[in-house]
Amino acid sequence: MAEKPKKKSNIVVWAVLGLLVLALGGFGIGNFGGSVRSIGSVGDVEIPVQEYYLALQTELRAQQAETGQPVPLASPTGQRISERVRRQLIGGAALEHETQRLGISVGDEAVGRQVVATPAFRGLDGTFDREAYAEVIRRSGLTESDFEENIRADAATGLVSAAVLAGVEPPVTQVEALAAFAGERRDVLWLTLDAGVLEGETPAPTEAELQAAYEADLAAYTRPERKQITYVVLTPEALIDEVTVDETEIRALYDERAAEYNLAERRLVERLVFPDAAAAEAAKAALDAGDTTFDALVTGRGLSLIDVDLGDVSEAQLGAAGAAVFALNSAGVVGPVETDLGPALFRVNAVLPAQETPFEDVRDDLREELARGRARAQVDALREEIENLLAAGNTLEDIADATAMEIGTIEVAPDTADGVAAYAAFRDAAAAVTTESFPQLFQLEDGGLAALRLDATLEPALMPLDEVRDRVAEDWARAETQARLVEMAEELKAARAAGESWESLGHAPDARDGIGRDSFLDGAPEGLVADAFGLEPGGIVIASDPDGRVHLLEVVAVTPESPDTPEAAAARTAFGTAAAQGIAQDMLNGFITALENSGGVTVNQAAINAVHGQFP
Repeated sequence: MAEKPKKKSNIVVWAVLGLLVLALGGFGIGNFGGSVRSIGSVGDVEIPVQEYYLALQTELRAQQAETGQPVPLASPTGQRISERVRRQLIGGAALEHETQRLGISVGDEAVGRQVVATPAFRGLDGTFDREAYAEVIRRSGLTESDFEENIRADAATGLVSAAVLAGVEPPVTQVEALAAFAGERRDVLWLTLDAGVLEGETPAPTEAELQAAYEADLAAYTRPERKQITYVVLTPEALIDEVTVDETEIRALYDERAAEYNLAERRLVERLVFPDAAAAEAAKAALDAGDTTFDALVTGRGLSLIDVDLGDVSEAQLGAAGAAVFALNSAGVVGPVETDLGPALFRVNAVLPAQETPFEDVRDDLREELARGRARAQVDALREEIENLLAAGNTLEDIADATAMEIGTIEVAPDTADGVAAYAAFRDAAAAVTTESFPQLFQLEDGGLAALRLDATLEPALMPLDEVRDRVAEDWARAETQARLVEMAEELKAARAAGESWESLGHAPDARDGIGRDSFLDGAPEGLVADAFGLEPGGIVIASDPDGRVHLLEVVAVTPESPDTPEAAAARTAFGTAAAQGIAQDMLNGFITALENSGGVTVNQAAINAVHGQFP
């Protein structure tokens, strides 16, 4: 009987291609035992445990890189990731099962091109390195044959997916409705009222008013639960004055960073690549004639400005395009220019002149950097001594007496962020500590060391009125002032509805023409612009902000979207692309579900548990 085909999952291909060298750091995957082969299958296509392990590890590390925190597999986030990875692998197995049923494959030449073009397999000279290829694949726990079959399977399933998605068109009615909605504009008048427009000062509250304001918001005057904590801490800052830095070291660091302090002339550049010279030349001609914009060309290619942004680059960094781009001495578009990626247009957004930073201008900063690094090293050198003292049962007071660590006490509430609690690591440790916790040394963000002990937990408590009298009075005055401003705003709104002019009312609001739904009015409360788009001309919306001010926004005119502008065309293209992608994804998901149902999905929970056992 023929052996079952192994699943060649595209998620594993990309894990190896993009993340393997950095993520695995030279360590192979776990040993699951010869009897555990797969976590499941779709039809005859198995999903090997090695592929699930690698895919799961890659996703967990990606999540850790994004959040800065390890992700335990048993946590809700870890469970969601493992479920998503299994669904992706099962979906990939279903697609491969279908490619095998249809007899679809790709040749060795296509596989070879993909391998040779992979950046992870290049040597120092930028060309394919056979030894690097073998080493990376070895670390992945796969054989070269397995990996190349993964690529072949990925390409084949890509052909099936493309066939399913071919011809997907966005719904015209939906795109037109979205474009018309997004392109509508408002001309508005904006007036901000603050305490300065009120006649006379807001009087001080009476005792009865103060008592009523206090009782109406007791939660605001309740001290939250707090922890009384004793801690010891040693930071590089505490040692920095004791550090000696030689002048020659400072000069050496400056020389080492000569390229940073002496920058060649640069340009802020965006590059838009076209499939052929004819398309690039047609785009440039349309730009020169004023028939389109560079932004519209980018959107028309299904890209965003982030995709084409090269940042600030030197002439040398642009290679063959450098001379043409640097011939522009101001903002503009140049091209088409032939590049390694194809003919391209380059937009120069700014010219950055060469910069030379004298040693004297950065000497103090460099000295502080060197001194701080040396102070961090001195702190780190004390780590083992302090850990040994803690392990021997010494109290924090004993450690403060025996070392350079400073001792202190602090009350920590959920919002405490001053003093030593300014360190996130300290706040995290304080949140986790209990009366049963043994003091442990932990590192602060600046390289410092700290340990802490919970002395007592103070329950939430209502602060007496006498203790918070000034604060209650300030809150009352702010609320009273805002109430008077809202009353004035309502009177102005009624007067405008009766036909009175702003001039006769003694106010001169700012005019803002052509604002869109995504426009930002500096200082306006959240939602004010959105509320204005629910009004017809003459309508006025009133809103208060957290600083006690009151805003009036009057709609003067409504301008429908103009469908003939380049911006409107770009919006339609973007909405159409998003709608088509959404439909395409739904179609593909439905197709994969049907393949799973027809092929039959089996899951080996014992194998899954074995893989999970390799993770913390």
